[in-house]
Amino acid sequence: MIVIDKTPGKKIPYEIIKNSIFFNDEIMFNLEKYERDFEQNIDICEDENFSLANGLGRRYVAQIVIPARRYEAAEVESEEEPTSEAVPFDISKCTLILWGLE
Repeated sequence: MIVIDKTPGKKIPYEIIKNSIFFNDEIMFNLEKYERDFEQNIDICEDENFSLANGLGRRYVAQIVIPARRYEAAEVESEEEPTSEAVPFDISKCTLILWGLE
């Protein structure tokens, strides 16, 4: 995963396990489930009660950018119609943008 520090300061703790990311043992996302044929952005914010939430809140904590699903031409024995298959999800292609908590 590509990690970008957007602003200075202490960042939220996170852990990546396989295709999932956990923030502060409070909220988790299986990024493979969010992959689409177009780029996806997941906003993680802190609400008025300092709890993490998916979507907009009091302040940004992190943002995840999941690139559009990629396809490769499939090998077919007949030359009738070309087909394509989705490339397996690769979390290393995703970007995690972190905001300072102070």
